[in-house]
Amino acid sequence: MVEIISIGDELLIGQVINTNSSWMAEELNLAGFDVRQITSVSDQGDEIKRALHEASQRADVILMTGGLGPTKDDITKQVLCEFFSTELVINDRVLENVRSFFERKGLPLTQLNHDQALVPKSATVIDNPVGTAPGLAFEHGGKLYVSMPGVPYEMKHIMEHFVIPRLVSQSKGNIIVHKTILTHGIGESFMAEIIKDWENDLYPHIKLAYLPSPGVVRLRLTMKGTDQALMESTLEEKSNALKLLIPTYIWGEGKQTLEEVIGKLLKQKGQTLATAESCTGGFIAHRITSIPGSSAYFKGSIIAYDNQVKQNLLGVEANTLDEHGAVSSQTVEQMAVSAKKLLNADYGLSVSGIAGPDGGTTDKPVGTVWIALARPDGSVVSKKFLFGDQRQRNILRAANAALAMVFIALR
Repeated sequence: MVEIISIGDELLIGQVINTNSSWMAEELNLAGFDVRQITSVSDQGDEIKRALHEASQRADVILMTGGLGPTKDDITKQVLCEFFSTELVINDRVLENVRSFFERKGLPLTQLNHDQALVPKSATVIDNPVGTAPGLAFEHGGKLYVSMPGVPYEMKHIMEHFVIPRLVSQSKGNIIVHKTILTHGIGESFMAEIIKDWENDLYPHIKLAYLPSPGVVRLRLTMKGTDQALMESTLEEKSNALKLLIPTYIWGEGKQTLEEVIGKLLKQKGQTLATAESCTGGFIAHRITSIPGSSAYFKGSIIAYDNQVKQNLLGVEANTLDEHGAVSSQTVEQMAVSAKKLLNADYGLSVSGIAGPDGGTTDKPVGTVWIALARPDGSVVSKKFLFGDQRQRNILRAANAALAMVFIALR
């Protein structure tokens, strides 16, 4: 059993989202290790020691992040000395790493940074070539404790090069295998109704989890055991049966993203895409261009937030806006056609809506979004969505729905 302790006041006041713990838990799970509990504590010595003591009662491995920096609020090293009855000493190897780190940047070595080389005497020092604070490992009472920096890329380096390899080398061979199917266009409760017979027929040792997010539901199948090949083939068999059951809702697997999937399809077909965005403000284009190599199939985007931009740049007719409004099938279809033509693309994708929290009417409440796609054959398809009253959620759902519309056209 593994327990994770995240240290830092910034986590408890909501100033920083604790992405470290979620990443660590996922990587540990994939490597076959169960995470018993995740705890966040403040930069208070007594609280950290209490968390360490309680974790030692539940877990065999205790992983900590945070509080190893050079400033006065970074107290983890001193607390570890008190907890393990040891003292801080200068580690020459760490000092050389710190000195080299600042020399490469052309910066002086301050006393605070020099003190990064102070480590608990009884600790095993874990090299951190991507930062200055080393990782620290302790074995005490049959338990393994590892303290890592809170900087995400530094923590990840130590997890990948020290923690997980060590745990794997000492494990009994149990592994966890996941198979995740990605769906769109249907909520989890409706999905559960459609696949209930398939779910009831799953083997008792296969666990199914519904993982919903705005516009997307992930279906994760999990098995735990020692025969990886057998488990992978079993999950493949079950996922193939699921694909036959709900083919219109499935768009990918694993950690794929919609923008990644449609990018591959566009490249395979030698086709291109352009976007015209209103309520999403360029978010769709951002997601598409986050994929390396997207310049091969993405022509560009026109962010037509204001109606004058819709008219002047995209050629949306004034009487269309007057009669039907900016959030209408007529407007988004003209936007999509113009984006396709102006940017010389095979597909033109457009979106216009009322993201909120205000601006809604009785006929068009907050969350009303129209999406259109102009296709290579000259046809245009549009669809209306009613998402809800939360602005950021509406933008995310609109982007997912728009990308899903492109996926449907390409598959």
